[in-house]
Amino acid sequence: MDLKSNEPFWLLKNGLFASYPSLKSDEECEVLIIGGGITGSLIARQMIEDGYHTILIDKREICNGSTSATTSMLQYEIDVPLSYLIEKIGENGAIRSYLACSDAIDKIEKLSAKIKSDAGFKRKKSLYFASKKSDVSWLKNECDVRNKAGFKVQWLESEEILHQFGFENTYGGILSDQGASIDAFKLAHELFKLNIKKGLRIFDKTEMKSVTYHKGYNLVSTTSGYTIKAKKIIYCIGYESKILIKENFVNLKSTYAIVSEIDKKKFRNMTDILVWNTDEPYLYMRTTDDGRLLIGGGDEDFYDAGKRDALLDQKEKEILKGLKKMKPDYRFYTDFVWAGTFGETKDGLPYIGEHKKFKNSYFVLGFGGNGITFSVTGMEMASLFMKNKKHPLSRYFKFGR
Repeated sequence: MDLKSNEPFWLLKNGLFASYPSLKSDEECEVLIIGGGITGSLIARQMIEDGYHTILIDKREICNGSTSATTSMLQYEIDVPLSYLIEKIGENGAIRSYLACSDAIDKIEKLSAKIKSDAGFKRKKSLYFASKKSDVSWLKNECDVRNKAGFKVQWLESEEILHQFGFENTYGGILSDQGASIDAFKLAHELFKLNIKKGLRIFDKTEMKSVTYHKGYNLVSTTSGYTIKAKKIIYCIGYESKILIKENFVNLKSTYAIVSEIDKKKFRNMTDILVWNTDEPYLYMRTTDDGRLLIGGGDEDFYDAGKRDALLDQKEKEILKGLKKMKPDYRFYTDFVWAGTFGETKDGLPYIGEHKKFKNSYFVLGFGGNGITFSVTGMEMASLFMKNKKHPLSRYFKFGR
């Protein structure tokens, strides 16, 4: 294949899964979900299972936001290392947060099997290696902290990494048993299709204009002039929450990814592993279910989509330079290159729960490299919120923490 595109790989690989109508009448529901990506699909599934009359809207076509650009690496490891997170929020909250992401991987596997998903869920180990000698000390300590917390990890010296995976110029790293990958774009569409049969209603190209709060319900007005009356709103809008919520609770970042066919002889055991390093920003890679190599990195502050996309060529070179250190003799032929936007929080944790300025509403905002696994935790939390029950992670994921 000789195609380089600034469109996300998943959009071109999967094509148009389904078409949905836009809103053309006033509607009522118990739960209105705003945001039609992987998070919205998971929350919608939970609401339907819990028996709520549910409507979902998205201002774009379904799954054409961050879900189309995700690298879909399923990790229990949060962007803030466990040892650092313990210092920030305490041992209980830090370990619980890591365990929640680990459990989420198991739940995605069970969900995929239950719905007979074709989204390519695959169990993988995770290699987190030191890219500089100065990173070895704290990374070894991180390995010890994870071991103590009960995670199945081991330390590999650089020689072992070279032998097992063929990566040069590393200084050792943590090999974790828990990890996976999936095509989140396809999984989200599968979930929507199944839950439409159970009563979920979806309207795409339907943008919320404003919300008025009333006793016991909210009235959402759309830009097309119609309204939706809902007892509860659940916002699953990812980084676009920055537009809605005015305080500075998340920093927006641009990230870049490239995909190519892979020479399997040059990449030993690559289909069974997720790889990332200690660089800032870190480089990460995995194989796709159709046998390609996906590499991402080059993160920097987001200003606007135009400036982000103008850096595609520069960031492609930057990512390939990082790959060159690991594979000096390997030539990567880029087939796809694209950019995405994500949110980075001060502690690497999501925001899931209520916000004082939004009545009768909840937010499920999974940020950073764990957006999908945090969204799985969000299913359980949202289900409890709807029943006026508490979740043990609420205090760590709340606004204003």
